[in-house]
Amino acid sequence: MVDDLLERGYQNVTVLDISPTALDLARNRLGPVADKAHWLAADVAYAFLPSHAYDVWHDRAVFHFLTAPEDRAGYVQNVMHAVKRGGHVIVSTFGPEGPSTCSGLDVMRYDAQSLHDQFGRRFRLMESAKEMHQTPFGTTQQFLYCYCRVE
Repeated sequence: MVDDLLERGYQNVTVLDISPTALDLARNRLGPVADKAHWLAADVAYAFLPSHAYDVWHDRAVFHFLTAPEDRAGYVQNVMHAVKRGGHVIVSTFGPEGPSTCSGLDVMRYDAQSLHDQFGRRFRLMESAKEMHQTPFGTTQQFLYCYCRVE
């Protein structure tokens, strides 16, 4: 996704991952254009993020790994802190019929209401959709996408 955003001229793009190795691989793949993005190796639930700095928050397949309530609360607090009022929040998690584990780790599964309940009233649910995702291993996993606006 960072490739497409930078190619289209978006600025103030931050890529956050808990794995410095994953970030290094992405930066190396991008080559010199990688310097146009900010790269942050941190746990998203506890990262220090700038206040009201982002118009869009996009999470594909992180939130469902946060099985501890305090981790989910830290994540939501970071979203509230970092996304501008009127900003967009797109979160993708395993849906109700998704797997209960992934890569050997327990995960949470959500429907649109239970995911929105994690975020609260400051987030207005605009749209949700489910998809059957085909994995590289030939299995399918149900994903839920929720799009909210920060009020």
